[in-house]
Amino acid sequence: MIDFVIAFLVLMGSFLMLLASIGLNRMPDLLTRMHATTKAGALGIGLLVIAFAIVFWDDTAVVVRAGAVVVFVIFTAPIAAHVLARASYFVGVCVWEGTVKDAIKEQYDMETHQLSSRCEEKKKTS
Repeated sequence: MIDFVIAFLVLMGSFLMLLASIGLNRMPDLLTRMHATTKAGALGIGLLVIAFAIVFWDDTAVVVRAGAVVVFVIFTAPIAAHVLARASYFVGVCVWEGTVKDAIKEQYDMETHQLSSRCEEKKKTS
């Protein structure tokens, strides 16, 4: 039974990694590519490492390290993608022409490079 669980985790992790690589090649701009690779890639790596930890269940050190890797990847991948996406936006990387909403455009002043918050705008109008 445990072999089926391991096989399922490895297959799902591999499938998600495949989806991440397809998304990297098929998506039209940097932001959507980063979204595809971050979400599917982080989950795929997490499932593969969990399967690895189950295989070496008897070795506590391996299981603890595998758990630390899963936590590290799940927490840091979205944060790193967010920081890179904001930096790319602020330096002027073009977004896809099919983008429906640009939430930063209303708050970011390209001349002064200042990003205002919605709270500041509400205070000004009140």
